[in-house]
Amino acid sequence: MYRILYKSSSKNPLDWSLVREILRTSDHWNGKNSITGLLLATETRFLQVLEGERQSVNETFMRIVRDDRHEAIELISFSPTETRLFSGWNMRGIGVFNLNQDIETELVSKYGEEDGTVRFPIEEWEALSMINEVQQPRYKLTNAE
Repeated sequence: MYRILYKSSSKNPLDWSLVREILRTSDHWNGKNSITGLLLATETRFLQVLEGERQSVNETFMRIVRDDRHEAIELISFSPTETRLFSGWNMRGIGVFNLNQDIETELVSKYGEEDGTVRFPIEEWEALSMINEVQQPRYKLTNAE
């Protein structure tokens, strides 16, 4: 099994309806290919993790790279793993939109700022840490699928 982690910039400002559209498509294809993962989105950026068999993950990533809704795609990691972090779903999405100012300030303080919002890390351990952190109940994100 393999895990791939990447980040990219949205060509247009993101909103929750666009993220939901991406999640619906991802859930369909990921289910067919035994892939699990999570998509974290701000108003300008994506951070995504995919897990599954090497060929399926690679083919899915190549399809994502061709999606014209984003650019500046940066591969953070592509490595073997023994366990899935996201085994409970094909694709989950968390939109970091309209966050409570205290929470956004906390994330910016910890991870930095980019384009007026939270900066997504470029190290695998730090990106996975951020993903784990925003899933915690104290964040109470209302637009998590």
